[in-house]
Amino acid sequence: MKIIVIGATGTIGSAVAEALEARHEVVRASRRGPVRVDMTDTASIDALFSQVGQVDAVVCCAASGGLTPLDTHSDADFWGSGLEGKLIGQVNLVRRALTHVRDGGSVTLTSGRFVEPVPGSSLGYLVNSGLEAFVHAAAIEMPRGVRLNTVSPGWVRETLLELGMNPVTGTPAADVARVFVDAVEGPAHGRTLLVNAS
Repeated sequence: MKIIVIGATGTIGSAVAEALEARHEVVRASRRGPVRVDMTDTASIDALFSQVGQVDAVVCCAASGGLTPLDTHSDADFWGSGLEGKLIGQVNLVRRALTHVRDGGSVTLTSGRFVEPVPGSSLGYLVNSGLEAFVHAAAIEMPRGVRLNTVSPGWVRETLLELGMNPVTGTPAADVARVFVDAVEGPAHGRTLLVNAS
């Protein structure tokens, strides 16, 4: 299969691309590099599909959003990249992928979760819940047997280490990548696939 992995330079995206490359042709896309895409810019998403052409699957690992305190002064700072890139960007990606993913292919997005709310996580809960609800509802509208899912990775061990936090509750990126591979190669449709810490 020919698969686009968006966010392929990130911790999860690079692990997903590497896992898929064992059996598939992978096009690595990111904000920097030979194949570029910016999830906040619909023209950039259109340009990606124009450059790459028809594919069997699209995997988006690029979307992220940091913790944002509820009392953030500016609306623009509060909504930030979480709403524009992670939620709206991934919805726009699905809409544009409809005509570029071959029959029976798949689109896999990235949501997320916290075990318990932490200060600053309200926007993340809103975005992730909205994305998961979108996937569940939009699945019935996907044409030509194209499957739509999202993976909710939780904390990734390598990310916790980079943040100077205790990595024991995180899942290794390679284990997270296996869930994305299952979403691409398996039968799941309209589901949120959870990644459990080992």
